[in-house]
Amino acid sequence: MTNTSSRLLRLLSLLQTHRFWPGAELADRLEISARTLRRDVDRLRELGYPVDAQRGVEGGYQLAAGAAMPPLLLDDEEAVALALGLRLAAQGTVAGIEETAVRALAKVVQVMPPRLRRRVDALRAAITSAVWTTGGGPLVDAGTLALIAQACRDEERLRFVYAAPDGQTTPRHVEPHRLVSLGRRWYLVAYDLRRDDWRTFRVDRIQSVRSTEVRFEPRRLPAADAVAFVRASVGTLPASYVVEALVRAPAEVVRASVGPWASVEDVGDGECRLQMRSDNLDWPTLALGAVRAEFEVLSPPELKDHLNEWAARFSRATASTSSRPPA
Repeated sequence: MTNTSSRLLRLLSLLQTHRFWPGAELADRLEISARTLRRDVDRLRELGYPVDAQRGVEGGYQLAAGAAMPPLLLDDEEAVALALGLRLAAQGTVAGIEETAVRALAKVVQVMPPRLRRRVDALRAAITSAVWTTGGGPLVDAGTLALIAQACRDEERLRFVYAAPDGQTTPRHVEPHRLVSLGRRWYLVAYDLRRDDWRTFRVDRIQSVRSTEVRFEPRRLPAADAVAFVRASVGTLPASYVVEALVRAPAEVVRASVGPWASVEDVGDGECRLQMRSDNLDWPTLALGAVRAEFEVLSPPELKDHLNEWAARFSRATASTSSRPPA
């Protein structure tokens, strides 16, 4: 790296640590003249970094918000915090941003040195027990998600062991197409080379995944997009429960509350029909409660018993609290 390039990186790092730098102080930190500083600022602008300049005796420089996001420089602590936050977001702690978090995590992990990856893994292991997910779905290792995301992006074949619902495992050799977050689960859409057909894989059932580093020519997916393909595939799979409820609220309100994890159909008169597929009844119970509207359970009958059980438990909790003498 040339001396100029090193100086530009240091200048950028300094600009990212303070909102405003007096010109004289910034030049002194870099051990350069005011004229060289102006030239370096111009080079950063050419690279897409929006650097504002204030002229005069009290003049200086600051990094402003731009029309596009330029590359950022992060120190070790910032990189670890960013990767850890993306891992937690990817595992569903913040609904609706899982796929974006995985794409960002794949970029961060790719350039992160091994010593920092070990720190992130250690921190993640220490706080895993404190993570609460609203979906009730299985947690997926974010490192696995990042590796698969990188293979999708780089169009590299993957090998892994896949576990069926009955526990039987089979080796798979696939051309990964896209990761999809749906129904509080992660799915990989890929072309299975051994079966010569497209398949949907639950990521929580993928084991010992590794990239072969062999590139492939992308095939045309037999669906409008990966989400549509997963919806069609999952719809043909057996689920423990298919929940239906008539919700007395507009369809757009219910959709905004439950997100993509339920089918919502407008039936008129400000009401809608909600349908969810789930392996347990906890997630539908939470989702219906979060809508904050009156509803009628259409199926299955077990959901009514489940709701009564929750209601009784909450009622007991309230009663026991109110009956305690004041401290």
